[in-house]
Amino acid sequence: MNLAIRDIRYHRGRFILTSIGLGLLLGVVISMGGIYRGLIDDALAVLNVTKADIWVVQQDTNGPFAESSRIPEDIKYRIKGVPGVADAAPLSFQTIQIEREGRPFRFFLIGYDLNGFGGPPAILAGRNIRQKHYEMVVAKAMKMALGEKIHLGLHDYTVVGITGKVVSSSGDPAAYVSLADAQDIQFKKDNDAIRNDRERVGANISRIQTLSQAQTKFLQKNITDITESTHIVNAVVARLAPGASLHEVQERIARWNHFRAISDAEQAKILTKGMIEKARMQLGLFRIILLVISAVIISLIIYTSTLDKIKVIATLKLIGAQNQVIVGMILQQSMLMGVIAYTIGYILISLTYEKFPRRIVLEPFDLQMLFVIVMVICMISSFVGIRKALKVEPAEALGG
Repeated sequence: MNLAIRDIRYHRGRFILTSIGLGLLLGVVISMGGIYRGLIDDALAVLNVTKADIWVVQQDTNGPFAESSRIPEDIKYRIKGVPGVADAAPLSFQTIQIEREGRPFRFFLIGYDLNGFGGPPAILAGRNIRQKHYEMVVAKAMKMALGEKIHLGLHDYTVVGITGKVVSSSGDPAAYVSLADAQDIQFKKDNDAIRNDRERVGANISRIQTLSQAQTKFLQKNITDITESTHIVNAVVARLAPGASLHEVQERIARWNHFRAISDAEQAKILTKGMIEKARMQLGLFRIILLVISAVIISLIIYTSTLDKIKVIATLKLIGAQNQVIVGMILQQSMLMGVIAYTIGYILISLTYEKFPRRIVLEPFDLQMLFVIVMVICMISSFVGIRKALKVEPAEALGG
């Protein structure tokens, strides 16, 4: 006869409700671990898709994701000429939020050279961008249909392809346009702004008394052309030739070209350790708090259950039952409660994690470690009830 099972059947309702409550609590703990793993996957999504060895950004910055970085587009030719570099391509990044169907619509826009790399990883529907202007490929999460138009900057762009799950470090779905379009969207000013800038520059130049009239007109014409240029990118990504030394290429770029060359591993560290470190600490703290709450609940349930069985335990002792029988009964109940609660939590998250607004990644190792932790908590929590049960005197069975 298994006394733990017999007692659970007798108090079936209380045991089931307690297990369900703990299951919901553990479901939240599992989801928090999955959210943290999802944060890491989201942070590295663009890096994994681009597959670059080096990210060339503005000097003394951690760009282009953690910090603002702007460099001239034609730097790509200088980077291609660095010994050890097999290929280089300019990229533009920007976060855009507009109104769509009366609701805020936020996404991450990536501009890439159609003749280079760094574009969408795979096309699930439609085709890739073929024209230099006014076409875009969107992530599936943006929920846009082929042929749909969206107004960005000064022009309308047509969705010609749909790619997979590509997101920014903040979890916004990504869209791709040609580099020229991305530069227009990010840097091109409207006509009113252009006229205002020309007047401002012209007024500043006219104040320079040492310039002749001809020089003043020349500067007014050419300086405004320079200031209105959109041939700027946020980064130039490079791939190394086989056998090339990463460190040597980084040194050459920094020494002779005066840009910062960040390796893919360094960029990943900037994204994971810098941008999501506080989120990791916060999620970790909440997980610890919820596990402590779970331990307290299990301890209280086992303790109150033990109090209800004082006379039963005393009777068992009176008829000669050994302490290990009583300890086994309480310990088995606690462990079984933990197993059922963990199973409920796991099933709940498995059925719902795809509906969460942020990506949830369930790693087998994390799930296994959590199961072990839950079992240890159940074992430790049962000691409260075991300690009380061992103090029960057989005489209490007779009402003494």
